[in-house]
Amino acid sequence: MYGQRRPEFDPDQILRSLQQGWSNFRGRLPAGGVGILLFAVFGVLALVWLSTGIYQVGPTEQAVTRFFGKFSGIHSPGLHWYYPSPVGTRDIITVLETQTMEMGFRGQRGVPLESEMITGDLNIVDVQMVVQYRIISPEKFLFNVSDPGDADRDPRLGRPDGRTLKDATEAALRQVVGQRSIDDPLFVNKEAVQADTQRELQKILDLYDTGIIILQVVLQTVRPPDAVQDAFEDVVRARVDKESRINEALAYEQDRLPRANGAAQQVMQAAEAFKAARLARARGEAKEFLSVLEEYEKSKDVTRRRLYLEAMEDILPNISIFLVDSDVGGVLPFLPLTPEGDPTGGR
Repeated sequence: MYGQRRPEFDPDQILRSLQQGWSNFRGRLPAGGVGILLFAVFGVLALVWLSTGIYQVGPTEQAVTRFFGKFSGIHSPGLHWYYPSPVGTRDIITVLETQTMEMGFRGQRGVPLESEMITGDLNIVDVQMVVQYRIISPEKFLFNVSDPGDADRDPRLGRPDGRTLKDATEAALRQVVGQRSIDDPLFVNKEAVQADTQRELQKILDLYDTGIIILQVVLQTVRPPDAVQDAFEDVVRARVDKESRINEALAYEQDRLPRANGAAQQVMQAAEAFKAARLARARGEAKEFLSVLEEYEKSKDVTRRRLYLEAMEDILPNISIFLVDSDVGGVLPFLPLTPEGDPTGGR
C-alpha cells in the first residue's frame, strides 16, 4: 500500500539470504567437498584448542596441573604444555616471593572489627598488624583447605590465604594480647607480642596443613580506642613523670652512695688505726708491767722503794706549798728558791 513503510530489520529476509548463499557455495564445491570442508574446520578448531594448553611459568612460580579436576603434578619455571580445559586445568602459584596481609586495616582505612581487642587487664586496645608469609607447598595450598576467599583483600575461592589466614591471625593475636597487660603491646614488650603471635599463628596453619609459612609478624599502629585516647595520654604523661622522678632518685642515689661509702671507709680506717694504737699501747704497758713484776719478784723491798720514789718524783713537783705559822696566825707566802720543776735545786 502506498505510504506504508517496510520494517528496517527483517529476520526472515536475512535467513533466506544466508540459505541462498550457502546453496550457491555448495553448488560450486566438487563432490564430497562439504565433508572436506567440515573436517578442515574441525581440524583448525582442534589446533586452536590444543594451542591454549601452552603456558609460561615464571622464575618465582610453580604450576599445579589437574586432570579432570584431580591433582596430577607440579611444574617448575619455564614453557610448558598441558591438556586444555575442560580436560585439564592449571594453577600458577607464586612460591618464592614474600606476600603480605594487612590485619586491622586496609591501606589508610582502619577495620575496628578486626583490630579492637581486650587485653589481660581488661582494657581495650586497637592493634593493627602486617603478616608476611610465603607458600611452601602449592599442593597443600590448593587442595587441603576449602576457603571461601576474601573479596576485600583479593584472595580467590579455595586459597587459604583468604579467610583462613585472616581468621587464624586474628585468633592468634587475640590470644596473645588477652594474656598480657595493655603495656606490653603499647610500650613495654612489643617484640615478645610479635614473636608469640607468629608462633601461635604458625601452629594454627600447620594444624590446617595449609602449606603456608609465616616469615614475620609486625605490629603497626597500637593505640587505645578514640573514646579513651585522652585518658591514655594522661596515663602516658604520668608514666613519663614517674620514670623521670625515678631517674632523678637513681641519680641522687648514685651521687650520695659513693660519698657515704667513702666517709664510712674513712671512719672505719680511723677506727682501725685507733684500735691498732690502743692494742700496741696496751701490749707495751703489759710488757712493762711484766718486766717490773719480774724485777719485783727478784727484790721486793728495793723495787717497792724505787717505785715509791718514782711516784713521788711525779707527784711532788706539782704540789703547791703553803706555810702555816701559829705565831703569826695565818699563812705565810712561800718563795721557792729553786727553778720550777727541779726539786733538786739545780744540783
